Amino acid sequence: QVQLVESGGGLAQAGGSLRLSCAASGRTLSDYRMAWFRQAPGKGREFVAALNWSTGSTNYADSVKGRFTISRDNAKRIVYLQMNSLKPEDTAVYYCAAVPRSRPNFRYSDIYDYWGQGTQVTVSS
Repeated sequence: QVQLVESGGGLAQAGGSLRLSCAASGRTLSDYRMAWFRQAPGKGREFVAALNWSTGSTNYADSVKGRFTISRDNAKRIVYLQMNSLKPEDTAVYYCAAVPRSRPNFRYSDIYDYWGQGTQVTVSS
């Protein structure tokens, strides 16, 4: 079992920044890939970024590449999502998720085993 708790959401203006945190507890995180997804009203859950906890390798959706950065703090067992140059279309509930790192197709939300409760991000124009 892996427990995930997100924090750091809120309101930002377009062009501004926010940093989300995901505190993980439970099993050995080096066995997992961590990811951020988001879901806007009336839309499906969308892949944002992923990080292989063991290697540190990262992947991003094209829509956030160059603006968002996913990172980890090994000692604190926290995954971060630094969001810069925010746009109104980034408005969504953001979820942290975990999946065994050997499982393929990590951009698809259906394969993830563990989810946080979500944190709201609202970007005003």
